[in-house]
Amino acid sequence: MPVSFVEFIQMLFTSAPLSLTVLLTLGVILVNGWTDAPNAIATCVATHSLGLRPAIFLAAVMNLLGAVTMTVLNPYVAFTIYNMVDFSTNPHEASIALCAAMVAIVVWAVAAWFFGIPTSESHALIAGLTGAAIALHGNLSGVSGQAWIKVIIGLFASVILSFLLSFLAAHWISPAVPRPQFFRRAQIAGAAATAFMHGAQDGQKFMGVFLLGVSLTMGLDTPGENTIPIPLWLMLLCALVMALGTAIGGKKIIDTVGDGICPLTPRAGFCADLGAALSLLAASLLGIPVSTTHTKVTAIMGVGFCQDAKGVNLRTVGEMVLAWVCTFPGCGLLGFVVAKALMGVW
Repeated sequence: MPVSFVEFIQMLFTSAPLSLTVLLTLGVILVNGWTDAPNAIATCVATHSLGLRPAIFLAAVMNLLGAVTMTVLNPYVAFTIYNMVDFSTNPHEASIALCAAMVAIVVWAVAAWFFGIPTSESHALIAGLTGAAIALHGNLSGVSGQAWIKVIIGLFASVILSFLLSFLAAHWISPAVPRPQFFRRAQIAGAAATAFMHGAQDGQKFMGVFLLGVSLTMGLDTPGENTIPIPLWLMLLCALVMALGTAIGGKKIIDTVGDGICPLTPRAGFCADLGAALSLLAASLLGIPVSTTHTKVTAIMGVGFCQDAKGVNLRTVGEMVLAWVCTFPGCGLLGFVVAKALMGVW
């Protein structure tokens, strides 16, 4: 049976750890919409196909629609996150560990935003949960190897597919339609599709965190194959908070992604949006959690290498790759340390 909104509110008043987890998770969703969602509209803004404020509004609306629509049709990304770790131990300590994971993600995401580096909240979420689970159990027994395999496959498959699709689109589609005005309009649709798929991917991931917190409060020992149905109120809550975060905007990220990798025209921007959106769609249908940041950036790189490899700013790309590589160990370590600290004092 799905948890009703009234039952959820009652749980909040009876469980302080759940209340803190919910507050932190909402903060993470807000930060995700603020720092991650701007990737979807970066190319559209960079090519002046759409102004910054209309683009942010477009992204907010499409994030909301994507989170709700894809969860109704295919909720398996949420359940992959739900089964990522096993917090089955002392319920109080398990809830604290989940809180610690959320703290680690917020700290990591805000630090990345401050320096204008587009990092992946998806991988920060996975790393934070893993680090907290290791702190809780004292070993790797609480980490799902099967779920991690899906994450690693998704990491490599999504960026390779995104790069190839955008490269081929730039090679084949560009000469076929020479009118720039067509691509300005098409790029708006491409940005909308990418924002829709961002909501579909990232909205579900945090729904999985909510379900994990509720399952701990309900006394479920381990997620395993049992999954709590995702209620409509939870879909709307996550989608609305993410849309609010997107509405705040993320100009630093937009500047880095839209202008910092390679020169973009409306034609090139459309090809990048097409490659990223199709890659995200494939991952969502297969229930594999992937990074929208990684897919969008590699899509832009694919277009850049097709146009002129020398025009790709390898320094900016290198900084992004370094941030991505550091996300798993860095956020995992944060989750571990914060979990140990909180369990020691709470």
